[in-house]
Amino acid sequence: MLKSVLGRCALTLLIASAAGCSHGKATADTTAAKPEAKAVDYKTITPPDLVKQTPKGQLKNPYQDTQADIVADGQHLFLSYGCNGCHGGGGGGGMCPPLINDTWVYGGDDDTLFRLVTLGSDALQKEGYTRIGQENVVGPMPPFGGIIKSADDLWRILAFVRSKYAGDPQYKFGAPPAPPPPSGE
Repeated sequence: MLKSVLGRCALTLLIASAAGCSHGKATADTTAAKPEAKAVDYKTITPPDLVKQTPKGQLKNPYQDTQADIVADGQHLFLSYGCNGCHGGGGGGGMCPPLINDTWVYGGDDDTLFRLVTLGSDALQKEGYTRIGQENVVGPMPPFGGIIKSADDLWRILAFVRSKYAGDPQYKFGAPPAPPPPSGE
């Protein structure tokens, strides 16, 4: 009986080996699962590195502007990184645009804002972004990606900015989606 079991096992292994070979060469298993994307540690990755590794349109703030502790951290970071020097202490503007109204110069979605602060407006335009809103601007937005130490710090700053938003609620995250075309009645 043991001989019979061993014989079946050997036959099964032989068939399985032959199925994986083609003219003596191993073939790749096309049904293998793809490795899952690694979670990003926002506390250790720099804003420029996150921008480099993330496709356009895929950056999403992990924080909400309703999280009081995150907003408080964001306000502290906003001031400590000197954002207030151009945009005012509460984001209401100064020599550069206000951050709390419903005019988004390049767009108000998380991805665009993260890239704008990281790359600056000149580099953002080189990436294919265009001005869609108009504000009085003294000069281009400088790149802060090399100054802000982590993506987590920048996400917290953006949560603070969103918490101060005072414009039309439908524009808080940029222009609202266009209404669907009228149906042919």
